[in-house]
Parts: sequence; structure tokens; C-alpha cells
Amino acid sequence: MTDACLTFRDLTLGYGSHPAVHHLNGVVRKGSLTAIVGANGSGKSTLMKGVVGVLKPMAGTAVKAGGARIAYLPQQSELDRTFPARVVDLVSLGLWPKRGLLGRFTADDRHAVSRALAAVGLEGFEKRGIDTLSGGQLQRALFARVLVQDAEIILLDEPFNAIDAKTVVDLVALIKRWHGENRTVMVAVHDLDLVRAHFPETLLLARRPVAWGLTAETLKPDNMLKARRFEEAWLDDAPWCETDEHAHGDGHDHAHDHHSKVA
Repeated sequence: MTDACLTFRDLTLGYGSHPAVHHLNGVVRKGSLTAIVGANGSGKSTLMKGVVGVLKPMAGTAVKAGGARIAYLPQQSELDRTFPARVVDLVSLGLWPKRGLLGRFTADDRHAVSRALAAVGLEGFEKRGIDTLSGGQLQRALFARVLVQDAEIILLDEPFNAIDAKTVVDLVALIKRWHGENRTVMVAVHDLDLVRAHFPETLLLARRPVAWGLTAETLKPDNMLKARRFEEAWLDDAPWCETDEHAHGDGHDHAHDHHSKVA
């Protein structure tokens, strides 16, 4: 398929011998905006780490379109806020894929960082230490880092956790801007009202894929009930699962919505 940005073929991801995402099949279309939803421990963060390459598959594959760059924003809880860095240093990290660790920043690079800070409402924060920022300010700075990366694929892991309502509104606007620029955006989200209001497509996980497609269809009550009933989504000692027709869905890409129907 020419518009496939990410393709999952029987993808299983996990830690040690413990799988956390089982038998995921489907295609993420170029330029799509997708929410990834599910309970704590359902595999949302694991899937993102598999896409970006932090985790290697236990089985199957996750293939991205050739040459596509990925910007990945992990959860704030994974960041060391005590590191002695300024806001400008944090945002400039987004330039490393282009310049390398020892590369010299150009005037254009500095302008790009300034524009990104202005876009997230942090003008004048360049020299502030990241340890002095509120949760919302830090998330704005992290979004500015994503902006300067200028990537085709953007992965955001729970970007709306523990931030104020105004920041949520502003960051959703940035996500929609990326979507309008035909970038492929996947966002792990807890707030289903937010998903229904702003995300056209949704993947519902309970360690195995429950449903994937248009948000209104994916979040139907029967799918939500099915997700809750997948007991293994909450068991720390969940075994390696056997492939079955329900886990695999049809095993092929659908011409109309480009997703493997697994509900």
C-alpha cells in the first residue's frame, strides 16, 4: 500500500519472556492522527517503544516507510528533571538527529529553537532551568523539542498527564497542526472524552488489539467491555499467548480503512 507509514505484522513486544503487546496486525496510514487507548498496563507505552526501536520484537515486525524520521516523546515520569539543563538546551536536543552530538548549531538552528518556543508559549524561557518549570511548562518545552525535530512520524506517550487545562488545549492545537501538515501522529491517551473530541482514529489495546479504526466505532460499549474482560491485561504473569483467529483478525490490510479488524 503506497500510503502505509507504519505496518505491523503479527507484532508481539515484551520484557524478558513476558509479552505486553500480542499479535498486532494493521497499517497506520501516512498523515493519520491516531489515539492509543487502554487501561494501565495495556501495552500503549510498550507499543511506542517498539515502533521507535527501543524494544525489539519478540515476534513479528513493525516496519516504517523508508526514510521516515520519528520523533518520540516519552512520559514525563521517564525524564530526569534534576539534570542541570536550561530550556534552550532541552529544546536543542531535537536538532541532534540532524547535527550529531558534536555538530555546531547554525543561526538557522537557533532561529528554529526560538520559533518552536514561541509556538508553545515559552518565549523568554530560554535560560530557565528545567527543574524550575511546572508540569505544563515542561510539557510545552518537550513539544518544542518535537517541533524542531521536523519528523514525519510523531509518537507522544501520555502527553496530557498532570498538566493544566489551558496547556492541554494548546498542545491539542499543536497536534492538529501536525496532522494538518500530513505528519503521522500517534498519541497514547487516557481521557476518552478528549479522544472522542479530537482524534479521528483509535487503537484500543488490552495487551492484545481489541479494535482499531474510526474512533466512534472503536470506542463502542461492546469493545470497551471486551477490553475489560481481557484479564491478561492486568496480570503481571500473563503467559506467552497462542495465536488465534481473534488475536489475528483477518490477517490482511483492508482497502477502505487500512486497518486489520480485530474486534
